[in-house]
Amino acid sequence: MPRKVVKTKAKTATKFKKVSRDRAQEMIDLLCKRYPDAECELTYKNDFELLISVILSAQCTDVTVNKVTPKLFKRFPTAKALAEANLEEVQQLIRPTGFFNAKARNIQACAEGLIQKFGGKVPKTVEELTTLAGVGRKTANVVLGVAHQIPGWSVDTHVQRLSKRLGLSKEADPLKIEKDLQKIFPAQDWSKLSITLIWHGRRTCYARKPDCAHCPINHLCPASLLH
Repeated sequence: MPRKVVKTKAKTATKFKKVSRDRAQEMIDLLCKRYPDAECELTYKNDFELLISVILSAQCTDVTVNKVTPKLFKRFPTAKALAEANLEEVQQLIRPTGFFNAKARNIQACAEGLIQKFGGKVPKTVEELTTLAGVGRKTANVVLGVAHQIPGWSVDTHVQRLSKRLGLSKEADPLKIEKDLQKIFPAQDWSKLSITLIWHGRRTCYARKPDCAHCPINHLCPASLLH
């Protein structure tokens, strides 16, 4: 006789647990102590180079981008030079970053937009930056926060993941997460805290297997595996 199949219920995902504003601040303060030197890890000389580097960093490590950009910017140091570049040459220069065909088109279109709309200069508002090819709010906030000290939340995959794990936001949409984080922390700290969360995501709170045993906030984190 055929063996009887017994159906079992799948495990349910851990429910989101919102933390208080005080606990959120306590966690972020401890993370800032863990990573006092947290800063953007992309190598750049000006806001144009930073903008292009952030676009290239999509689905790619900063280490790889930093290996590619010196040759790219030596060959095409300005928006005008990049806008007028041979597309195939750009593609080959950025090939190691992955998705190089789409990225090459994006950074060249971005350079063209800088020339046509802003006289070749990088604008200093999110609204203007996001009119450029390949630039979303995350990229815009990185450029403004890092290059011009204009605070903003850069909600990348690390910030998205940690925002839920730490009980800061139950949202999945980056814009909604950004708004939740804006409500919790002082505006002047947004850029610094974005980078701090990114560092923690890269160094301890990994996507697949967070290193809770070595996390400075495991006693406060609602998602800690040590509870």
